[in-house]
Amino acid sequence: MMMIRTLLIALAAALGLAAAPASAERVRDLGAFQSVRSNQLTGYGIVVGLDGTGDDNFAYLTQAMRGVSDRFGLQLPPGVNPALKNAAAVIITADLPAFSKPGQRIDITVSTMGKAKSLRGGALVMTPLYGADGQIYAMAQGNLAVGGLGVSGRDGSKLTVNVPTVGRVPEGATVERAVETGFDTSEVLRWNLFQADFLTATRVRDAINAYYPGSAVVEDGVTLALRLPQGANARAGMMAAIEMLSVDPAESAARVVVNSRTGTVVISSAVRLAPAAISHGSLVVRIDENPTVVQPAPFSKGQTAVEESSTVDAYEEGNHVALFEPGASLAELVDALNMLGTSPSDLVAILEALKQAGSLKAEMVVI
Repeated sequence: MMMIRTLLIALAAALGLAAAPASAERVRDLGAFQSVRSNQLTGYGIVVGLDGTGDDNFAYLTQAMRGVSDRFGLQLPPGVNPALKNAAAVIITADLPAFSKPGQRIDITVSTMGKAKSLRGGALVMTPLYGADGQIYAMAQGNLAVGGLGVSGRDGSKLTVNVPTVGRVPEGATVERAVETGFDTSEVLRWNLFQADFLTATRVRDAINAYYPGSAVVEDGVTLALRLPQGANARAGMMAAIEMLSVDPAESAARVVVNSRTGTVVISSAVRLAPAAISHGSLVVRIDENPTVVQPAPFSKGQTAVEESSTVDAYEEGNHVALFEPGASLAELVDALNMLGTSPSDLVAILEALKQAGSLKAEMVVI
């Protein structure tokens, strides 16, 4: 509780009594060119060389191993399912960076899809990686680096450290096909904000047009259309210059973000309160059990028994009322809630009540 209060006070002190004006940021920190992005690749493969921690007779693995054997000219007898404790069926994922060319190498992540206990010590057999269009863009193969560890004893006890069923192969895939971006030939080059905001979009447009008159047009709250001369050499220089322009972004919206799983509450500096009064108290219910052993009378046929005795008490503690004047800021809100001694769960309840009462001028976001 003390740590939470300290963090809230420090946050309020850093943001001040009023919303701080937005500072200038580079265009490259506010958004990115539409064609300059990474692409996701995925594939299905086999990891071999495991020390008895594989999938055993997992059906998909057996079928895949038959395919691998046929590829190398080894014909397995019909109806025979090999014992595959030393192999595992895996899914391979990777990100193909923008402008990657054939021959370059990228990192891959390998994850089990069956009952394999660990991939430690395994090697990935050559596997094609596909893009969203179903085309092969890379080939993956290599020895896995696994950070997790799993061990078990004969009595059934187990110990697992981190996640031994996921591994990585640094530079484990070779790019076989380049992705066409069209950044040097397209008539219009689009630039997208990371977060939609009409004011920020217009300010970016004005900053670009100040250096390259008439080249930027706002399409919506996220996208700017840029008309730049064609050719990679000319466009690369202009794109580099545009990314380094300084722009004052619009002030962030008034927003309260609540993490329902951890109880974390983040309040932006633009949050304001209308006049409101908050009463906060905690109802405490205490139940004490005092069982008593009752003995039967001498020479009677009774039996020793336990007689239950309960004491129930209820009281309310911490009754305080906090009054907020018009336009109360984040710092005043935090100070008042600290005075009330609120926990994260109580803070969420108070903020929701303020929102329903129309006093909290902010968007409530629960994640």
